Amino acid sequence: NDMHMNSTTLFAKTPPLKLFFIAAIPGAVSMFASALYQTIDGAFVGHFLGSTAFAAINLAMPFAIINFSLADLIGVGSSVPISICLGRKQEKEANNIFTCACIMIIVTGIIIGGILFAAAPFLIRLMGADGEFADLAVKYLRVYAICSPVTTIVFATDNYLRICGYIRGSMFLNILMSVLSAVLEFLFLGVFKFGIWGASLATCLGMIICAVIAMIPFLRGKALLRFCRPKFHAEIIKQVISRGSPNFLNNIAGRITSILMNAILVRMGGETAVSVYGVLMYTDGFVQPLLYGMCDSLQPAVGYNWGAGKFKRVRSIEKCCFTASGVVSVLSVFIIAIFPEQITMLFVSDASEEVLKVSVFALRLFSLSYITRWISFATQSYMLAIEKSLFASIISVSTALIFPVILIFALWPFELTGIWLNFAGTSLLAAILSLFILRKQNRDIKKRISSETESAINSDSKT
Repeated sequence: NDMHMNSTTLFAKTPPLKLFFIAAIPGAVSMFASALYQTIDGAFVGHFLGSTAFAAINLAMPFAIINFSLADLIGVGSSVPISICLGRKQEKEANNIFTCACIMIIVTGIIIGGILFAAAPFLIRLMGADGEFADLAVKYLRVYAICSPVTTIVFATDNYLRICGYIRGSMFLNILMSVLSAVLEFLFLGVFKFGIWGASLATCLGMIICAVIAMIPFLRGKALLRFCRPKFHAEIIKQVISRGSPNFLNNIAGRITSILMNAILVRMGGETAVSVYGVLMYTDGFVQPLLYGMCDSLQPAVGYNWGAGKFKRVRSIEKCCFTASGVVSVLSVFIIAIFPEQITMLFVSDASEEVLKVSVFALRLFSLSYITRWISFATQSYMLAIEKSLFASIISVSTALIFPVILIFALWPFELTGIWLNFAGTSLLAAILSLFILRKQNRDIKKRISSETESAINSDSKT
C-alpha cells in the first residue's frame, strides 16, 4: 500500500539522504499546510471582522496554544519511547505506551478545557483588554475550550501515524485539516456572517474530522501500533513527561514570552505595536513549521536507530537534518528582508502609513534571527530523539523564555527597536548554547560509534 511503508525497513535500511526526502519533506509540507491555514485564519478574521477582532485572536491564541501543547507534550513524549521500544523489538511495551498516551490526552483535554472555559474572562482582563476587545477574545477562546476533549488528540496522531509508516497519510491529513478549516471559516464568516466564534469553530471542526480519520487504522488494528488493555505505571508517565517536556516547555515558555511582549507592547505602542508583533509572529509561523516539520519527522527514525544501537546511522541522519535546516533558515533571511511591505500587507490589508513603516523596520531586524535560528532548532530535536531530554529542555526554555526576558531588560533603552532586536539576539545566544551541548554530545557518540564498529568487526571475524 502506497500510503503505508514498512517503517522498520524504512528506518533501519533506507540510505539516510533518501530517508530524509521520504520522511522530512512530507513533514515539512504538513507543517507548512497548517501554517498556511493560520495565515488564512488571520487574514479572514482581519478582512471579515476588522482589526479589533484580529488583535483579539492574537490576544486569545496563546491560551488556546497552551491547551494544545499539553496534548503535544504527551504525543511527542510518548513517540520517542515508542520508537526506541520498536528499535529494541519490544512491541508489547510500545503498544501499552501508545494506549496509555491516548487516554492521557483525552482526560487532559477535558480538565484543561473546563478550566479555560471558566477562566477565559479573567485571563483576558489580566492581559489588560476591556470592552469589545475583551469580549471578542473571550468568545474566541471559549469555543476552543468546549471542543478541547475531541480536538487535542489530533496533535498526537501525527506522530503515531509517522511511526507506523503512514508518512504520506499523515501529510494528506494535515493538508485536509487546513483546507477543511479554511473552507468552513470562509463559509462561517463570509457567507453566514457568524461572529468571531465562527473562526474558532471552523478550526475545531477541521481538527475533529481529521482526528476521527486518523484513528481509523489504529481502531481497525491495521497499524503497527495497536490499542491494548492499558497498564499504567509510574515509569510510563515519567517517561512521557520527561521526553515531552522540552517541546511543552518551549510552547509554554514561548506563550509566556508572547503574553509578556503583548503586555509591554500595549503600553509602549498601543494597538499598532501589537499588530506589528502579530505580523512578526505570523511570519515566523511560516518558517518555524518548515524547520520543525523536517526535524520532527526524522525523530522516529533517529529514535529507532538509537534503540537498535546503530549510532553511525543516527549521525548520518542528523547531518541531513542540520544541513536542510540551515538552507531553509538562510533563504528566509533574504525573503523577509527583501519583501517586508508585501508581508505586512498580507496580514494587515488596511495597514496605515504608520503601521507599515513600523512593520517594515521590525521585519528587517527580525529577519536577522534566521541567520543562526536553525542551529538551536536542529540540536533540540536531535537531543530529544536520543533521550537527552534535559539538554533539549535547557535549549528550549532558554530560547523561548530566559534569553528573550534577559534581552527585554538589556535592550529596554532602545524601546520598540529593542523588542524587534530581541529575536536576533535570542537566536544568537541559543546557537552558542547549542554548539556547546553538541560538542559535549559528539564525544559520547564517537565512543558509541567506535564500540559499534568494534563489535561489528568481532562478529565478522567470528563468522
